Amino acid sequence: ITCPGVLLKDKEKLYLSVFVLGQYKKTECVPAVFPLFFQEKLVFEKDFANIVDPGELVKLLEFDTAVLELIQLVPPVGKILATYEENTRDFLFPDPKLTRGHRGLEREILMKRSSSFTGIAPKLRFSTISLIAESLLNSGRSHIQ
Repeated sequence: ITCPGVLLKDKEKLYLSVFVLGQYKKTECVPAVFPLFFQEKLVFEKDFANIVDPGELVKLLEFDTAVLELIQLVPPVGKILATYEENTRDFLFPDPKLTRGHRGLEREILMKRSSSFTGIAPKLRFSTISLIAESLLNSGRSHIQ
């Protein structure tokens, strides 16, 4: 995460929280000095029972929301410095279609800074890799994972 020219008043560590596919994960904490480096892989898995058509999966992902938050460990509960929110389909598959693209293509997004965050909006650079696999249910019908 870059944010040129911004010095944080509070010196407590920061982490990135990610909510995707109904699952919440967070990175390890890093020092409060930009640029922030999170060299981690966060893995999210979800089974979509009774989905046999990829078009149905696309619709489900469009109604789901991915949320990323940059949080500083300021007592008592932490302070959200910036957020990013987008439907999960566009977050995972930024191309116009749900097709095989470049694996691990690096992307950049601008986060929306909170009112307590001074300076420019932080820019997050990351990559996603998505795998959609078909599996069989006990009843013999297939579904998408």
